[in-house]
Amino acid sequence: MTGGLPQRVPAEGLPPRVRIHEVGARDGLQNEKAVVPTEVKAEFVRRLAVAGLTTIEATSFVHPKWVPQLADAEQLFPMLGDIADVGDVALPVLVPNERGLDRALALGARRIAVFGSATETFAARNLNRTVDESLAMFEPVVARAKAGAVHVRGYLSMCFGDPWEGPVPVAQVVRVARALMDLGCDELSLGDTIGVATPGHVRSLLSALNAEGVPTDAIGVHFHDTYGQALSNTLAALQHGVSTVDASAGGLGGCPYAKSATGNLATEDLVWMLEGLGIHTGVDLAELTATSVWLAGHLGRPSPSRTVRALSEQPTRSQSHKEQ
Repeated sequence: MTGGLPQRVPAEGLPPRVRIHEVGARDGLQNEKAVVPTEVKAEFVRRLAVAGLTTIEATSFVHPKWVPQLADAEQLFPMLGDIADVGDVALPVLVPNERGLDRALALGARRIAVFGSATETFAARNLNRTVDESLAMFEPVVARAKAGAVHVRGYLSMCFGDPWEGPVPVAQVVRVARALMDLGCDELSLGDTIGVATPGHVRSLLSALNAEGVPTDAIGVHFHDTYGQALSNTLAALQHGVSTVDASAGGLGGCPYAKSATGNLATEDLVWMLEGLGIHTGVDLAELTATSVWLAGHLGRPSPSRTVRALSEQPTRSQSHKEQ
């Protein structure tokens, strides 16, 4: 495998730096049917940190029966204490309710995330509650976290389309997003859970959120690549000023409650685009690619990331000359 970076040709009007919120260890692995050993998960997170990622979502403190793959959260999180030696790395964890918060805080978590829905059907299927009931469930979670100076991210799913309800009105998304911010969330991640967003839709939602007082610097975007739109949608968000982008190493993941959802935006594909635009990420693409190849070996299948495939299959320069 060779390194390789795109030629840098900066474009105007884009953020000089993007913070990648790496979700591979949580969102990426949660759908895997075969249980990944806890030691492999810990090594995955360590390798991601070595590659330069500074925000790595480590696990989820949900009930094991809902997401069996992440049933080892209590065992995994303490194994990640040495990540601090790599650099200034944040390890957020997902918590569904106060019980999950208790478990996370007991292990010293300093960044948490709650996971809401913009649509009623997904809220019912994912949280067994209405949208408003789920917001009420999050209220004490966020309040307690903030009282303890814990950073809170609010995930909002189905922001662009729902497999049961179809297109989701922008105003509906804005209402729930505003409610999450009013609870006290520090940042909001907009999820295109089934990958149906297009750039104009992205710009429309971001503008509507700004009009309702949600600042751009509090917004992150989380795109899925079902229709091949994840990078174009990300670029639209960057042009709007968004500088936090969720991605999953190797393109792992989807959504266990929405069967039409395919993989997340691959971190390597994102880094390739950002590097080409001259946007600083702090990520070593060769190191990250090697990490995804390593994990793919443990999962028993190749990475779906095009950049991982291109870089890992690329012949060396000397081999190329010999073949010519």
